[in-house]
Amino acid sequence: MRQATNRLRDAGIEGSATDARLLIAAAAGLSREDMLYDPDLKLSPDQKTRAETMIHRRADREPVSRILGRREFYGLSFEVTPVTLDPRPDSEVIVEAAIDYALCMGGKPTVLDIGTGTGCLLLSTLEALPEAIGTGTDIDPQAVAAACRNAHSLGCASRVKFQTSDWLSGVQGRFDIVLSNPPYIPSGDIANLAPEVSQYDPWSALDGGSDGLDAYRVLADRIPETLAPSGIALMEIGAGQADDVTGLFSAAGWHILENRADLAGHDRCLVFARKIAPNWLTHPPLKKGLETA
Repeated sequence: MRQATNRLRDAGIEGSATDARLLIAAAAGLSREDMLYDPDLKLSPDQKTRAETMIHRRADREPVSRILGRREFYGLSFEVTPVTLDPRPDSEVIVEAAIDYALCMGGKPTVLDIGTGTGCLLLSTLEALPEAIGTGTDIDPQAVAAACRNAHSLGCASRVKFQTSDWLSGVQGRFDIVLSNPPYIPSGDIANLAPEVSQYDPWSALDGGSDGLDAYRVLADRIPETLAPSGIALMEIGAGQADDVTGLFSAAGWHILENRADLAGHDRCLVFARKIAPNWLTHPPLKKGLETA
């Protein structure tokens, strides 16, 4: 354990001890908790070989989630593949906001996730809302297949469908809540991102065009095609994009309801509606955001 931690630290890996513990535990077929109880665990020759291979990959800046093929998000475990964006804790604020608004709406809300990838946003929302049903779209059929597998492993496949779609093409019905974590990195900035991102996340899930706003232009115009009359759209945004994205949506006839920050205090989730439902103004989790939007 100590040698693995030192090797990752020497490679410039932040959180080297945590990563080493996760990888060694996986190589040994144990949980991270097992490793905490037995930090001096002796590995078999086969386990040691697997652990060394994993540590080498991490030292080369491959993310732990890519090595293990899974990522925890919103307390749930998701399969990740080379064609899906690696879910990040920053995105959990999208799920939290969706749940708040869904509880305010009541009934059996319908949820659409555009560019679903692993399905983490949609499936996490459905897990928290047992009456909700959802649809997820992705341009890559392999991502759709991964999202389907995640739905089955989480036990909510009966309440969700995933389909291959270029944005909203082929999507049927109207939805109360539309979610999206679209590509928002300016094209020229991608190569300068951390290797864990630039070398392992699919560029199609990162590249937002020259100014990072191409996807938002499409979504601001197209989402009304599938939005219920009192529905809302929740958009994940990148650093410094709140004003620009709000301007694009406002110009397309949307009202900004809320700008919600992530755990680090950065603008991360913008909530829009075509009209403001009166009950939102008195719903406790939303009142503060609506008053300051």
